[in-house]
Amino acid sequence: MAELNKKKESNPFVTLVWTLGFFIIWEIIAFLVEASPSIRSPEKVLPHFWKIIATAFDSKKINGSETAIQLVWLNAKVTLLRSAQGFFIGASIGFLLAILMSLTNVVKKIAFPYLMIIQMIPILGMAPIILSFTGDIDTSRVVIAAILTFYPVATNTLAGLEAVEKEKHELMYSYAAKKWQLYIKTLIPACIPYLFTGLKVSAPLAITASILVDTLQGGIGLGCLLSQSLKGAMTRYVFWLIVVISAAIGILSYLLMGIIEDLVSSHKKAERACKR
Repeated sequence: MAELNKKKESNPFVTLVWTLGFFIIWEIIAFLVEASPSIRSPEKVLPHFWKIIATAFDSKKINGSETAIQLVWLNAKVTLLRSAQGFFIGASIGFLLAILMSLTNVVKKIAFPYLMIIQMIPILGMAPIILSFTGDIDTSRVVIAAILTFYPVATNTLAGLEAVEKEKHELMYSYAAKKWQLYIKTLIPACIPYLFTGLKVSAPLAITASILVDTLQGGIGLGCLLSQSLKGAMTRYVFWLIVVISAAIGILSYLLMGIIEDLVSSHKKAERACKR
């Protein structure tokens, strides 16, 4: 147990090393790009990271009324709202579908092939199809985020439900437990780690989907702002600021799912109790 705890305690240090290594490699490549005589605009290829951060603190109005960080944050809020709506809808549908598939093989045999087919369709190919059905750009963005969310949640939750040992089923039946009691007291608690695995995968996916679909359709959002910056409507540092903030949001969404898992999962609580 002490050895396991020591490994867990080393995780923050490993993360710090990887993070520092990433920034060092970034800066080395940025210096090489800057020194290359064949590249006229190094900031378009790979600018220095500190210059991107400086853009976030620049008080210059880039569109006459807003600074770079104000504009990016305004669009980020819209993207986050859409992806959050899609994420919660997709996670709810995925969880319920997993329960239905575990209850009866008929639902599983019918639904599973469609899940696989939907997952194989590229996001950019899915966008016009969803838009033609919904007829509304904002609704289509939420629907696509939901579709990309419910597959990982459904498959991982189903795997968790099916991983419960037969002995536990038999024990519950020996106590004359009804079907719903078996699920409430045994199966659902046992599948929580699997559920959060799906949530950790799908949270960044929902955000990525919203940003990618924004690049194809007009309006407001990080993807729309990304397209505008690529077309030269703003400095290229704004483009890189959007990329960095988008990546940070995706990483934070993954970490948020991990924090929620630590708070609600019984096995995580047991681990914390062992440490004490």
